[in-house]
Amino acid sequence: MFNKLSHWWEARHIDQLEITPEQWEAAVASWPVMTRYQGEERDALRQLTLRFLVHKTISPGGGAVLTNDMCLRLATMACVPILHLGLHWYDHWSTIILYQGDFIPNRPYQSDDGVVHSQAPGLSGEAWLRGPLILSWESICETGAHARHGHASNVVIHEFAHKLDMLRDGANGAPPMHPDMRPGEWHHTFSAAWDRLSSDWEHHRPLPLDEYALTNPAEFFAVCSETFFEAPHKMKKHMPEVYRLLCQFYRQDPNANNAAQ
Repeated sequence: MFNKLSHWWEARHIDQLEITPEQWEAAVASWPVMTRYQGEERDALRQLTLRFLVHKTISPGGGAVLTNDMCLRLATMACVPILHLGLHWYDHWSTIILYQGDFIPNRPYQSDDGVVHSQAPGLSGEAWLRGPLILSWESICETGAHARHGHASNVVIHEFAHKLDMLRDGANGAPPMHPDMRPGEWHHTFSAAWDRLSSDWEHHRPLPLDEYALTNPAEFFAVCSETFFEAPHKMKKHMPEVYRLLCQFYRQDPNANNAAQ
């Protein structure tokens, strides 16, 4: 009975959104990743996006003015990682705050030289444990396979990867494993990839993803996730074992879908 009521409530609120398939297509048309999803999979992504908008609240921050296209694009990007996982992976929190540009966190910040400043620098995104997720629309618009220092960038996928990571023991680079995955293999593979990336950075060799990944294990997982979806061919070529495990975790093989285009 509860499931029937839940489905009725969800369907009713989706109808109230009054968003047509054509409106959704127009909102996501300029995102190259969308060419990967066709047929039934594309329909499923659109439906998941509408469900996301029903269950989550997107609120303006800092005077931003939100439009349907902005909310649809953000929600679709957020749903791509969980397309084959399910919306319940985003349970336990409800709010996304969207700023027009970078936002300034209201907390002290210690720079690399050890000086403590009263305010942190502007951020393009931030995910709070069991709290809201904050994003910059300008950074969303800069999404692309080579958008940041020649590397893949997608602030939405990056921050939502943090939310997935936080589901088990906080943000530590190890999200909950599926029953057919081995946590030990995940730890070994990601640790080895971290070590190789660190060595390449120390020796000034080209990196396959943004050096921000070396901040900590949580950022490593988030940067790997945005690269996985935005530049899967590059990740499979340079980090094949990490790519394989991300395929298992996200239940997707974006490089195979790219090859099918």
